[in-house]
Amino acid sequence: MSYNFESEILGALGHLLKTEMDYNVIIYIGKEPNIKEFHAHSIILRCRSEYFNKMLSDGNIEKKEGKYLINNPNVSPQAFKVILKYLYTGKFNINYKTMTELMDIIIISDELMLKQLGHLTEDFIIENYQQYLKNNPVEILQIIHYCKPFPTLQKLCLNEICSEPKILFDSDKFIQLPAPLLEAILKRDDLNLEEIEIWENLIKWGLAQKQVRHQDVTKWDQDDIIVFKRILYRFIPLIKFYEISTRDYFNKVKPYEEILPKALRDDILKTYMIPEYKPIYISRHSKVINGSIMINRAHFALFANWISRKKEIGEYGNYIPYKFNLLYRSSRNGNTAAAFHAKCDNKGATIVVVKIKNSEQIVGGYNPLSWDSSNSNKSTKDSFLFSISDKSNIQSANAVYSNGNQYSIGNYRYCGPFFGYDELYVNYSNPSIWYYNSSPSVHTYSYSTLGLQYSMEVSDYEVFQVLKNEI
Repeated sequence: MSYNFESEILGALGHLLKTEMDYNVIIYIGKEPNIKEFHAHSIILRCRSEYFNKMLSDGNIEKKEGKYLINNPNVSPQAFKVILKYLYTGKFNINYKTMTELMDIIIISDELMLKQLGHLTEDFIIENYQQYLKNNPVEILQIIHYCKPFPTLQKLCLNEICSEPKILFDSDKFIQLPAPLLEAILKRDDLNLEEIEIWENLIKWGLAQKQVRHQDVTKWDQDDIIVFKRILYRFIPLIKFYEISTRDYFNKVKPYEEILPKALRDDILKTYMIPEYKPIYISRHSKVINGSIMINRAHFALFANWISRKKEIGEYGNYIPYKFNLLYRSSRNGNTAAAFHAKCDNKGATIVVVKIKNSEQIVGGYNPLSWDSSNSNKSTKDSFLFSISDKSNIQSANAVYSNGNQYSIGNYRYCGPFFGYDELYVNYSNPSIWYYNSSPSVHTYSYSTLGLQYSMEVSDYEVFQVLKNEI
């Protein structure tokens, strides 16, 4: 018969750490005025950490009165206290710690070669990063941006901010964001924010730097203009002014127009005044339009034509009279019926864009009503299905409208977007396959044929809320 007294041993080692009996290592952690002295035992440190084993085996290590002396100013005392307890007892309570504390623990674990502890802490942060971001986005972004050991976490957090930018831009601490970090975010290709919203937030951030004498732009003199121009100069090339409506430009950009280069102002004016004019000063970092990773501005202009029942493809030029807000992407939010309905139900009119795998084809449909989970059908004459056989060639596009029968839109909780009488839908028996029924009963069909395949393997799909813009 054998007995396990492991808990007693760990308890005794914890008591040894607490009483500091016969300690022979003095460790100074932190910087003035926050330096803390820790006492430890070399045999414990050497057994538990390869880092300490190498350090304490070095014949040149500093000693005083028979005790080893170690200095580490780059570690926080609070985090090191947690690490030291872990080295003695193997215990680590990860709950109720701030993001800063957890990051410090990862950094120290990496330095002390405590791989298991480091991986456990990083996994915990990755599991809970969304909540940490919501609580304090500026602090979290600063930590992950300037600390290099967290590439996975950095990618997750930046993706989340770009997908849900209001987490950051609606935070009362947004104005504290350092300029280099704000620039890095505005350079992202997937920032899901309207250009006018980017501009308004940029102005808010710039004014919060408190270098101009007046918050009211109408009271500025030439010195204020020069100062504000210097604050925002690095961001101006990142704004796509050509996607801002004339109304918003006049009301929200023009008051600050003098901070823009004159050549840029002239180019913007030509764009607004001459429909066929092609702007010269395009943003060097062309952002994904409306958060989409599949389509561009020309496709949204085409959808606007179809929604308004315009006959000419490309009738809308520099101004699109609708807002397209990305609600859902299957690869991002989860390719399930539950995920689709959680993001898209009761959001009003939407357009669904589906990317066919291993091709340049996109298909989809417009629902002018709302999705829901009522397991029922809805009638409308304003819905349509579309196919663009080559997304780089708008002329390859085709759309067919509903005849208005009772099956125009299907709302089924176990399915995703559902158009017509099984005419275009995904039912998630195989989530990567969308189905198209080109020959429903003459009494039940809602849409004319688009000539699509019965089953189509899909790489991704996106759903956009459609809202009417102010002119």
